[in-house]
Amino acid sequence: MTEKTMGDDVVESNVYVFEVGLNSNKPQIKTAVEEFFNVKVASVKTLIVRGKIKRFGRYRGKCSNWKKAYVKLADGQLIESLRG
Repeated sequence: MTEKTMGDDVVESNVYVFEVGLNSNKPQIKTAVEEFFNVKVASVKTLIVRGKIKRFGRYRGKCSNWKKAYVKLADGQLIESLRG
């Protein structure tokens, strides 16, 4: 959770952002969040964040790709441990 993902727009809409495995799919993410935090998930949206290309002098490298999941909880649900 970053400052940007904890902004007023996301918090008021009851959406949480997680970094998940590249091979995980929406049903797996939904069941994992429901079991781990004991909440009801309304929807899951995912996207793959492409790794940036970095240069170190004459050498070039690439950061790894990673997957981000936007998890919207059902009305009245709240994850207290992430509210800080």
